[in-house]
Amino acid sequence: MAERVASVERRGTSSPRRSGRRRRPPGWVPNQHGAWAMLIAPVVLGALLASRLDWRHLLLLAFVVSGYLAFFATGLWLKSRRKARYLPPLRAYLPLAALLGLGVLAAAPHLLAWAPLFALPLAIGLYASATRDERSIWSGLATTAGATLLTPVAYDVTGGWGDQTATVWWATAALGGYLAGTVFYVKTMIRERGAKGWALASLGWHVLALLVVAMIPDVVDRVSDHPAATAVYVLLLLRSMLFPRYRLSPKAVGIIEIVATVAVVLALGLTG
Repeated sequence: MAERVASVERRGTSSPRRSGRRRRPPGWVPNQHGAWAMLIAPVVLGALLASRLDWRHLLLLAFVVSGYLAFFATGLWLKSRRKARYLPPLRAYLPLAALLGLGVLAAAPHLLAWAPLFALPLAIGLYASATRDERSIWSGLATTAGATLLTPVAYDVTGGWGDQTATVWWATAALGGYLAGTVFYVKTMIRERGAKGWALASLGWHVLALLVVAMIPDVVDRVSDHPAATAVYVLLLLRSMLFPRYRLSPKAVGIIEIVATVAVVLALGLTG
């Protein structure tokens, strides 16, 4: 036993010297890099649909980012079975998010009406972390739904919907279709690569998203045709069919999705 303890101690003391630096404490920097695009895209799309960038959009974005940092830190703390070493980032980010949230409400009090819509996605996400099931499909879809709802919130920052209601909800559904599709698509590229069931689910979801983008403008009078958006979603469908055949690194998959996200936001927000 003494030899085993000594061996552990030697490994523990030699590691810092080999690395030359101390490891960053857990919870401060999220490791879900795709989440940033998922948070920023809806806010940018909402601002584009509103046809003007207001300073309150920047305040809302700051709140969303700080809220995600608090959400991630809380989830990690729950996943760790509430270990004290995971509390420092939670104690830092939660008050920051609360402060920025109060700032948003002070600048745009009417946005409080949107708050109940985020309760369920947040609850599902935190429950998934507490049960160590945060990478499940249902958890991914729930957090994606919560992020997507930021689109109408960002549009509503300046108040007054006019005759844009149908267009905003169509764009919200289209963006949600893309973001949810990435949950399936990324699994076919990395963790579930080669699994036929996931490939079929990804393909089916992308077909559904394309139908939403292409057909709703033909059915709803107040939603104008968006040919650029239809073209982008055709390319997304082709990507879901062809790319899983190739072995791409997670970094390459991430870069491709950043480009795809920009294309989706611009196609939905700028064309008419």
